[in-house]
Amino acid sequence: MNLEDYVRVVPDFPKAGINFYDIATLLGHPAAWREAIAQLYDQVESYQPDMVMGIESRGFLIAGPLAMALGCGFGMVRKAGKLPGEVLSYTYDLEYGSDTIEIQPDLIAAGTKVLLVDDLLATGGTMAAAEALLTEAQAIVVANAVLIELEGLGGRDKLVAPFEALLELPA
Repeated sequence: MNLEDYVRVVPDFPKAGINFYDIATLLGHPAAWREAIAQLYDQVESYQPDMVMGIESRGFLIAGPLAMALGCGFGMVRKAGKLPGEVLSYTYDLEYGSDTIEIQPDLIAAGTKVLLVDDLLATGGTMAAAEALLTEAQAIVVANAVLIELEGLGGRDKLVAPFEALLELPA
C-alpha cells in the first residue's frame, strides 16, 4: 500500500506557495491508517520506549495508537495553558515570534525512555523544543518519529535523538 496516495495535498495553504499535507484523508481510510501505524511501529519498536509523547495536536492522533501497539504509556506535549496542575514549560523561537509548550512533569519519571511523535516535520523547531523540554524533565528521548518529513528544510538537523519518518515529501 502506498500511503502517500492517502495524504491530500492542499496547495497554497495556509498561504500562497505552501503545500499543506492533510493527513485527514489517511485517518479516514481504516486500512491505510492501520498500515501507517504498523509501518511506524516497525520503524520504532527497536528503541523500546517506556512512553510515547505526542506533540499537540495532530501528534496525539499518531502517538496514542502507536503507544498501544508498543505496549507503553502515552503522554502529551501541549501548548501553554492547556494542562492542569504543575507544568514544566519551554519557550522557543519561531520564524515570526515565539511559542511555549508544556508537559506535566509528575507523569514522566526521571530516566523514562520517550519516543517523541508528531504528524509532520518541517523546520524542526517544535520537535527540537519538545526534545529540550523532555530532557529538562530528565526523560531520555530515545527517538523522534513522524508520518511525514518535508524534504530540504533541515528539520532533522535540529534534533538530538535519532529520527524516523514514514514518508519524505517535497516542501
